[in-house]
Amino acid sequence: MRYRLAIFDFDGTLADSFPLVIGMMNDVADRFSFRRVAEGELEALRQCDAREIMRRLGVKRWKLPMIARYVRSRMAADVHQIGLFPGADEMLAKLAAEGVKLAVVSANGEETIRTVLGPRNTPLIEGFAAGVSLFGKRNKLIRMAKLTGVERSQTVVIGDELRDLDAARAAGMAFGAVSWGATRAEALTARAPDFLFERMDNIASALLDPS
Repeated sequence: MRYRLAIFDFDGTLADSFPLVIGMMNDVADRFSFRRVAEGELEALRQCDAREIMRRLGVKRWKLPMIARYVRSRMAADVHQIGLFPGADEMLAKLAAEGVKLAVVSANGEETIRTVLGPRNTPLIEGFAAGVSLFGKRNKLIRMAKLTGVERSQTVVIGDELRDLDAARAAGMAFGAVSWGATRAEALTARAPDFLFERMDNIASALLDPS
């Protein structure tokens, strides 16, 4: 076994919530007074990290907690529109069956995460850190490793954004990027993650490979 702990991001990694987020983006922009995403601009933003997106749209950092609370409340209200990506159930079950500890560290709310994971997957997760601030993942990752009793060198973080990659490296953990989330695969690849997963079923086979 290559890793004893796998810490997952939720939105864009396990859960297909990106369409819901995109649908509310301009409403959020109007409510918190930053620039709307122009038609045809989305793909360019998907190449950027969080700080660059904030700069391009004129999002003030002091507004981030309010924006995050509003987005979490909207996602909780529309949780019925969020589902897991195909194959996530099987992947989580396979890792757990092989003795890999599983955790979720996410900006989303814990109740929303548990609802989407459902009764089959929620018991497989040994630790939840929810409502994490935009740039607050590093400390939560370190705390999760301590909580589960696993060394950081035996931990892998799996996510879909460049800030996930930055947080994992700052925490001294391996990082696996998924190609199906918010950030384009080529932008993630350019930062040389330890793994690039193009399919959900690649995750378990890569993490369990003893080589």
